[in-house]
Amino acid sequence: MDEAEQLCDRLVVMDAGVIVAEGSPAELIGRHATREVLELRFAPDDRPEPSTLEGLADRVEELPDRLLLYAGDGEHVHAKVLEAGHRPLSALVRRSTLEDVFLRLTGRSLNE
Repeated sequence: MDEAEQLCDRLVVMDAGVIVAEGSPAELIGRHATREVLELRFAPDDRPEPSTLEGLADRVEELPDRLLLYAGDGEHVHAKVLEAGHRPLSALVRRSTLEDVFLRLTGRSLNE
């Protein structure tokens, strides 16, 4: 997906043989994802339910090893997570990518 984001002028996202979105990488990211993503990893016995974090971000996605919180300002959301009493083992703020768009549009990761 990183190569497609850097090399393609236009692309389509397909799910089960059906085109679900098309456009330039920047258009797709702008339309289907937030500017930033906060990735949180928790100890297994300290991982909060995703529903408890939903009010802190635009959207919350649960993956087997981490929680993704989509927001315009990931650092601001990270501060709100800490204020709410959650203590992740690690936190990473990154820009949204085509993989986030794919996850949103199809409901699954590229590995599935």
